[in-house]
Amino acid sequence: MLHKTVLLQEAIDGLEIQPGDVFVDGTLGGGGHTLEVVKRFGDSVKIIGIDLDTEAVERTRQRLFGIKCNISYAQESFRNIDKVLSSVGLSKVDKILLDIGLSSNQFEDSGRGFSFQRDESLIMSFKKDLTESDLTAREIVNTWDRENIEAILKGYGEERFAWKISKAIVERRESKPIETTFDLVEIIKSATPKFYHTRRIHPATKTFQALRITVNDEIEALKEGVKKGFEHLNTKGRLAVISFHSLEDRFVKQFFKEQEEVGRGKRITKKPIIPTEVEIEENPRSRSAKMRIIEKI
Repeated sequence: MLHKTVLLQEAIDGLEIQPGDVFVDGTLGGGGHTLEVVKRFGDSVKIIGIDLDTEAVERTRQRLFGIKCNISYAQESFRNIDKVLSSVGLSKVDKILLDIGLSSNQFEDSGRGFSFQRDESLIMSFKKDLTESDLTAREIVNTWDRENIEAILKGYGEERFAWKISKAIVERRESKPIETTFDLVEIIKSATPKFYHTRRIHPATKTFQALRITVNDEIEALKEGVKKGFEHLNTKGRLAVISFHSLEDRFVKQFFKEQEEVGRGKRITKKPIIPTEVEIEENPRSRSAKMRIIEKI
């Protein structure tokens, strides 16, 4: 499945990229935003493409194969944007885009358990090559205590049945380990009322979201990436953030507002830019996207 890039034209237009700029795509994903920059500016814009997922980096390489461009790749988290820039000899850049959403490729093709519609191992890490110290969703559901599981389901998933689902998880693992996505979906359905199974949103959506956010430390990664990114902008440089979760958008909104209040930045978007009805119809996963842009003073 080809990933549909969210807010494609709005993001590139809003950043006001110019020939000669250095542009950082902090979350390559399917490569759509970077490809659009290359289409518009060719090799007149220096691009730094970052993604923790090696497959995302490779996908972008393939999409740009044979196209004249000026791009450097880094298989790294955007939370370490400072290290990435240092590694290519840069201290300041002109434009940064952080698209915090999960790409369709990760949902459909990763084999790492992001989708509740496929029976896969409960991994949910953006990293492909894991070490023993890396957290997985399987570890959470099989070893964390009920209170902590409930806390992340409430906090990151805003799951109304967090208590019931966490209780069912702990009870189930006493008889046998929870190994796959379908194991977990079965538990969630058993713990929630029938009406919850017939709504537009799948009953497992919020639990899977909460686990993925926890495994990848997404909220803290966002905070680090936004703060470091803003620090590394040139004067008149712009930072755009596309988020898909209320916690993420709340932080971005507050951080941008604080920079404006102390005279370090100017919010280009006082209210977030959201997808059009046409985009949502073509790509339902875009419905919760919100983009905010700030310019450094």
